[in-house]
Amino acid sequence: MADTQTQTQIGQVGTVIVQVSDQDRALAFFTEKLGFEKRTDVPYGDAQRWLDVAPAGGEATVAIVPPMGDNPVGGETGIAFTTNDVDADHATLRERGVDVDDEIMRGDDIPSMFWFRDPDGNRYLIVQRGD
Repeated sequence: MADTQTQTQIGQVGTVIVQVSDQDRALAFFTEKLGFEKRTDVPYGDAQRWLDVAPAGGEATVAIVPPMGDNPVGGETGIAFTTNDVDADHATLRERGVDVDDEIMRGDDIPSMFWFRDPDGNRYLIVQRGD
């Protein structure tokens, strides 16, 4: 049994952060290629810009931000999106010119899934829900 005295009030993932080289190009990718909505686009601090997007109706957002410190742009994000139709999304993203894996991974013990990359080479996973 969990010790309730040490629990937090955290209820869900709110925002994940992805570093990009060009926020406007990333915004176009997420909205035009993936069909996400722009949720926030506001200046802050010393000429900074908070920009986040999300799937329509989704609660968690993806903040697309310029590089922070010595962290490189591009690579593994650790972000997985879910879908109700992995085959349709794979075909749609490929038709829209998104860099997607050639094949959808399928197995007896895993849900169907595939990787795709944004224009900076950041890598994301799309996983079939309930597979």
